[in-house]
Order: sequence, then C-alpha cells, then structure tokens
Amino acid sequence: MKACINGVPQLSILDGWWIEGYNGRNGWAFQGADGQERDAKDAKAIYDILENEVVPLYYKRDGQGLPHSWVQVMKEAMKSVGPRFSAWRMVKEYVTSYYQKALEYA
Repeated sequence: MKACINGVPQLSILDGWWIEGYNGRNGWAFQGADGQERDAKDAKAIYDILENEVVPLYYKRDGQGLPHSWVQVMKEAMKSVGPRFSAWRMVKEYVTSYYQKALEYA
C-alpha cells in the first residue's frame, strides 16, 4: 500500500488488500492457483505478466525517452490507492462504523 502512494505499481495475487485496491489501471493482478502445483502456477503467472505486460510497458518510450504509459500507471496507483488505504480513512471509518455505534449502547 505504501509503495503505491509513492507511485509504485503493484503486481500481486488477488487477495488481501490488493483485491480491494486493484482497478485494472493501477498495476497488475492474477488469480492464485490451488493444489499441489500452486507455487509453480503462481510463479508462471507472475513471470508471464512480467514478460508480456510489465517489462514491455516500462521500456516503451517516446522519441525523448519518456515512458508515458508507465507514468500513467504510476499516477493511477497514487490516485486510486492513497485515499482508500490511508490512516485517515481508517480512523474515520472506525469512528463512524464502530465507535459511535458502541457509544450509543454505553
């Protein structure tokens, strides 16, 4: 989460916070595999995404050497993750969803 706020796109399995944070424009995601071959299947998914999506996008540059498409993913990561996964949002949610309701019953 902290990395996204600094413009670092994520590449992760769709679980934990990333299932809520991923929007299709702020990084890359894959469904996790099940079974005995889970590690191998997950590794293959990661390497496929790196080889076919992440690395080509990173090295796609314009005539001045600027990676505009990569920068768009960075900006989307900052824009979409920061507001949703901040301490400010968490405290506000806890107060309105839990603490105020608990005080009503006290």
